[in-house]
Amino acid sequence: RIVTIGVVSLAVAMGIGRFAFTPLLPLMLRDGTLTAATGAEWAAANYVGYLVGALTASRVTRDAGRGLRWALVGVALTTLAIALVSGPAAALAGALLRGAAGVFSAWTLVFASSWGLAALARLQAAAHGAWIYTGVGSGIAVAGLISWLGGQQSAALLWLELGLLSVAGALVAWIGIDSAAANPPTGARGRPVADVGQPLATTVRPDVGQPLATHEGPDAATAAPAPRRNLALVLCYGTFGFGYIVPATFLPAMAREQVADPLIFGLIWPLFGLAAALSVGAAARWLSGWPRRRVWALAQGIMAAGTALPLLTTALWSLAAAAILVGGTFMVATMAGLQLAREQTPDDPTPLLARMTVAFAAGQIAGPVLVRAIGPTSWAGLGALDWANALATALLAITGLWLWRGASGSPGPARR
Repeated sequence: RIVTIGVVSLAVAMGIGRFAFTPLLPLMLRDGTLTAATGAEWAAANYVGYLVGALTASRVTRDAGRGLRWALVGVALTTLAIALVSGPAAALAGALLRGAAGVFSAWTLVFASSWGLAALARLQAAAHGAWIYTGVGSGIAVAGLISWLGGQQSAALLWLELGLLSVAGALVAWIGIDSAAANPPTGARGRPVADVGQPLATTVRPDVGQPLATHEGPDAATAAPAPRRNLALVLCYGTFGFGYIVPATFLPAMAREQVADPLIFGLIWPLFGLAAALSVGAAARWLSGWPRRRVWALAQGIMAAGTALPLLTTALWSLAAAAILVGGTFMVATMAGLQLAREQTPDDPTPLLARMTVAFAAGQIAGPVLVRAIGPTSWAGLGALDWANALATALLAITGLWLWRGASGSPGPARR
């Protein structure tokens, strides 16, 4: 029950609150609801809101269960309101709503992680916590599937349907949290476990709500890196934020330029979400013995291949492959990066984690801002998305290589 509530909450927060705009952008362009420039502004507003939400979640409430319920309500209301946006004020109203949705999505991630992980820990079932994060990719896949199957409908109607789905998710979480609080689970010896409406956990990072490793990883055995080495990690994490956000925002719109049928171009986003959902379990199963730096480097390198493919060809197969490569690595890079930060500064990881969080958010914001700044013009025969993907590819490849080389000589888990 706890895992289900977590999965549903993250599916609503990520699949709808953060990324529903991605599969709906080409449909809104088709309907004339907004322009490509306005779409970039809406995307940037959502990422700015997400940063604000990540930095303020711990100050909103100390009751994670209550915070989770109301954050989900916020996601649902802002999604429903988007369906009503029209007229001359649509650009500003939509940006404000997408910004608010970003705030509520970040709060949901933090509160869902805090509530769910603490509840599982009290049941001595912390190992099940990783399953909560399959909700991220699952939500992206479900939102993409709805947009794909309903692509002949208007974008406004699809926003309404996703809003109603958010309401249903919020209701599931609300009832489940109340039920868990009223009937606390029992521990191994049949003793009641403390109320699961607990204060926020201190081991959850707000940028993705991902729990940190509870053990020292392979890189922890090495000496603490110099400040400039930590700065390099911050830059790598910011590069990751920039690298994944361009395809995560514009891939379906790029596919629409190749074929107008939404049943064809709309399939790109479900593939992205499915890859994200499967990658979490795959990394836990097959990469658990790797140094975190190597895992992060591998994810960053594969992501670079995903951002490079559209530069070679914009055929549908290339865009579908890019969706799988980027979707299948962004959650892995997230987990590995945050775990590595804790391993590098085990005594006090908070400052480094905070800097990485800000760098990641800045990278996310910079992607659509760059696309908006270049606009419809072309430089050296390349459009805005081409330049953004080219820059992302170069930066991801360079930082991935640096991470891989930095792992040389790091002891593996077997040596710990």
